[in-house]
Amino acid sequence: MDHQTPRSIGQLIRSGERSFSFEFFPPKDAAGEEQLWQAIRELEPYQPTFVSVTYGAGGTTRDTTVAITGRIAKETSLLPVAHLTCVGHTVDEVRDVLGSLAASGVHNVLALRGDPPGGPGTPWEPTNGGVNYASELVRVIKDAADVSVGVAAFPEGHVDAASLDDDVAVLKAKQDAGAEFAITEMVLRASDYFALVERAAAAGVDIPIIPGVMPILNINSMRRMVELSRRELPTEVVQRLYPFEDDKAGLRAEGIAIATELCDAMLDGGAPGLHFYTLNRSKATREIFEALRITV
Repeated sequence: MDHQTPRSIGQLIRSGERSFSFEFFPPKDAAGEEQLWQAIRELEPYQPTFVSVTYGAGGTTRDTTVAITGRIAKETSLLPVAHLTCVGHTVDEVRDVLGSLAASGVHNVLALRGDPPGGPGTPWEPTNGGVNYASELVRVIKDAADVSVGVAAFPEGHVDAASLDDDVAVLKAKQDAGAEFAITEMVLRASDYFALVERAAAAGVDIPIIPGVMPILNINSMRRMVELSRRELPTEVVQRLYPFEDDKAGLRAEGIAIATELCDAMLDGGAPGLHFYTLNRSKATREIFEALRITV
């Protein structure tokens, strides 16, 4: 399905309707590609507000991200958002990517600084001829193309932020550069999300901040993921999952129950929607949706 008029995610979220969105990543091989399109087909009937496709480390999946978002725009009823990072790209290359996206029918972008070229935890190194901060990237995008731009937000502060106040000052700079909405990294506690929203409002941020959600289906892989952003799994979550350490099905069910409760709490507290990190699988996301009674 080809959208005749570009739809702006910023406007859709501001219109007051709750936003429900899914995130995918570019597959590495043919089997991964099949799994990705299966997940997209299974989630399409849920009519999400948008779906986003991530960008590989160092901009390595640039062409795949453009191809997947373009195919989603042309072949499905879904509204795609392409991630774009500062890593490994000059400003001219960023403009080239925006041109390719526009030609593919993609008019919404998530602008991110991205992980350092050496991987998470290594020092940040800017690309020659590129930009250093997500706020600069937002400005480059807004100057170069007529697109709706989203950015990242961090419930417990970005790992490199000097303080929580410094972290929301960065979010304000991204808003000032033209960002229309923000999506958080995975929220671990509802209270962290609400504290971020409060800090942001006090700093003059008025764009919608959508919480990111990922159910815990495997405690070790989730721990590793959380440690990359130098955070810790909340004690109360670990205590609920610990009894199921040797019970895969029980752990999965409890992980989905925890995620559902988290989603309920954030929606009840006024979150403008939810953004699900799917890891290119749809089953857990669909189960949470059904538990939340956000059904088709």
